Amino acid sequence: MAGNFYNVQCPDCENEQVVFGKASTEVSCAVCGVTLATPTGGKAEFEGEVLDVVENRTVEAE
Repeated sequence: MAGNFYNVQCPDCENEQVVFGKASTEVSCAVCGVTLATPTGGKAEFEGEVLDVVENRTVEAE
């Protein structure tokens, strides 16, 4: 996958939400509606604090 997911904390209500790093649309907080990420044509610009990078998970065939 070409991009990472980030755990972002809302600057207003402190809700933690996972956001795609190359978001193509504006991402709002699910709790209070504040903008968390704004698209820039490449990597999104985050308004809240980035707490962690969510690791890529691969599914192994059984």
